[in-house]
Order: sequence, then C-alpha cells, then structure tokens
Amino acid sequence: MIRVMIVDDQDIIRAGLAAIVGAPEDLEVVAQAADGFEALRTLTTTAVDVLLVDLRMPGIDGVETVRRVRLLRPAAELGILVVTTFDEDENVLRALRAGADGFFSKSASPSEIADGVRHVAAGGRALSDHAVGVVVSHVADDRAVVVDRAVADLVATLTPREREVVEAIVSGLDGATIAARLHLSPFTVKTHANRAMAKVGATDRGQLVSLAVRAGIMPT
Repeated sequence: MIRVMIVDDQDIIRAGLAAIVGAPEDLEVVAQAADGFEALRTLTTTAVDVLLVDLRMPGIDGVETVRRVRLLRPAAELGILVVTTFDEDENVLRALRAGADGFFSKSASPSEIADGVRHVAAGGRALSDHAVGVVVSHVADDRAVVVDRAVADLVATLTPREREVVEAIVSGLDGATIAARLHLSPFTVKTHANRAMAKVGATDRGQLVSLAVRAGIMPT
C-alpha cells in the first residue's frame, strides 16, 4: 500500500485529490495538510510514501515546502509530486530543482495522477507533457550539454519508428498528437515508447527524455 499525504490550502481541492488518490486499492490517503508548516509537522509523526503538494499556499509556498521536506526526507524515503494550477515554465523548474520528483497540472486525469503517485513511490519521475517540454528546452539551451556516447549507442538500437516517437516525446508532444502526426493509433505510440524505454533502460517518460537528450536528441 502506498501512503499519500495531500498538501493544498483549498478544502475542495484536497477533497477532490483525496477521492482520486484513495480510489485505487494500492493507494491510501493517510494525511492532509492545509499548508507547508502543517505538512512538515505531520511528516514527523506520520509514515508517508508520497507527498502531493500545491505551489500557491499561505505561509511557505510549495517550492519552499518541497525544499524543507527534502532536508528531512531524501528522495529514497519519500516521493514528492507537485500538482498545481500554476504550471508556468519557471514553476516547473523551481519545483524540480527544489527536489520534487514529478509535476502535473490539476487538469491531469485521475489515472495520470494515480500513475504519477506510483511512479514517484517507486523512485521514478512523473512529468506532464508540458513539464517534459520545459525540462528538455532548458537542457537544450544549456551549451554545456555533451553527448554521452554510451547512451547514444543504446539509442542507436531503436527502430526508425521508435526513434520518431522518442523525438516527438522529447519535443513535448502528447500521445494523441504524436499518433496523429505519425498516422498511428495512441496504443501503437505507447507500445513504441515502452519498447524504446526498455532498450535504453528508462523506467518512465522523464528518464527516457533525459537519456534521449544525453544521446543528442533535441527538441525540434
């Protein structure tokens, strides 16, 4: 069972997230907090595997909450997933730099949020398509990026179609857009992405993007 705490200053949002997260049998909401200070206090007395946190809150904001939580609990002990309305590019980068393992907009579907919780609980990354695009653009703008030949060799094992899908993912396109662009079904796109992840040793889309960029695949 994955134990989750929800941190959001709006009662109705906390209730909605609790309903979403609490629905699957493998997830359980064990605590809720209305601000970062309450979250920090609760973490000292309650066993939590994943923290769902908003960005805009009274007292200390979500980024500062993530930073302070990381001083208490390293990523190996606690996954942190930001779920917010404020998904501007800078907020994505600030949250990830502070120690968040994932970033979703509140417009994400219930299944996406539940899967995101599972990914970060397992030590992986969970990023929305928009967040992936922000991270890739930021990395691509860094002139210090050097191609990792070992990773490039793994990427070279991809089929032409798998590489096309990976390139589209790196560019921040979602599954439906990729399917339409490549004249494939969304299921086929997902299959190609999963095969690509297996070949390069990625456990999730965020890691796939990171490895692809290290191999020299940049957004178009």
